[in-house]
Amino acid sequence: MPTWTALTQTAGREAAEALAEMGEDLTPEPVGSGVFEIEDGSDRWEVGLYFTESPDEVSLALMAAAFGADPFIISELPEVDWVAHVKRELSPVEAGRFFVHGSHDAEKIPEGSESLLIEAAMAFGTGHHSTTKGCLLALDRMIEAGANPQRIVDVGCGTAVLAMAAARVFPVIVLAGDIDPVAVDVAKANVMANGLDGRVECVEAMGFDHPLIEGAAPFDLVFANILKQPLIDLVPDMAKMIAPGGKAILSGILTTQADEVVAAYAKGGLALDRRDDYGEWSTLVVSR
Repeated sequence: MPTWTALTQTAGREAAEALAEMGEDLTPEPVGSGVFEIEDGSDRWEVGLYFTESPDEVSLALMAAAFGADPFIISELPEVDWVAHVKRELSPVEAGRFFVHGSHDAEKIPEGSESLLIEAAMAFGTGHHSTTKGCLLALDRMIEAGANPQRIVDVGCGTAVLAMAAARVFPVIVLAGDIDPVAVDVAKANVMANGLDGRVECVEAMGFDHPLIEGAAPFDLVFANILKQPLIDLVPDMAKMIAPGGKAILSGILTTQADEVVAAYAKGGLALDRRDDYGEWSTLVVSR
């Protein structure tokens, strides 16, 4: 079945969400919509509408003009088996002792590595993005330095790859939370697929706001691979939820945003231990 996309950009989240909501009333009706922040600090947002019939270009032009958005760019996409495509393109990733792979690359697992299975259909947050790989490398360095955290949580866990990595190494129950219920379901499936059922507990939570997470605090190690503003918004909770001497591994931060995040955490009593840049992304380790 052919698919059409209609993409535009506008300033500010509120306008983007209103534009996407209006788009849902179009005829033909879109089968889906999405609003995504463009991660360059510009406060520009992309709005995407997705159709199985050719969309009404006049209506889209009027909508864009009404919200001061860029003209919609409409594209017809060819029929593609995206999972098969990703399997071809998504090569395994090594990050220190950790090896992230799909089942199609299971034979490539190096001897002695800590393998993490994430299927291509669940590829977001697999370790192929520099932010996730940076967090895995930071964890690997902590292990090499003799760290032995007893209370660990992954905030905004996505596929739970970071929580699973910690559970592979430390003999404790690792908590993983995400605000998106679909992500939580994906995380639970990944935990089962990696034989870590009972070792990683996945819950739907905004930040630390869940009885299971709050009851386990304070934490010796927190992962938070999200975005700049949510990381800054979490500073007060981080200051309360991290034990004295505890650490947080933070990512989802552009290199141009890292200083702002470091300053916010320093103000909250969490000092920078280390910063590593991978391309345009930074990974920070802070401690209380």
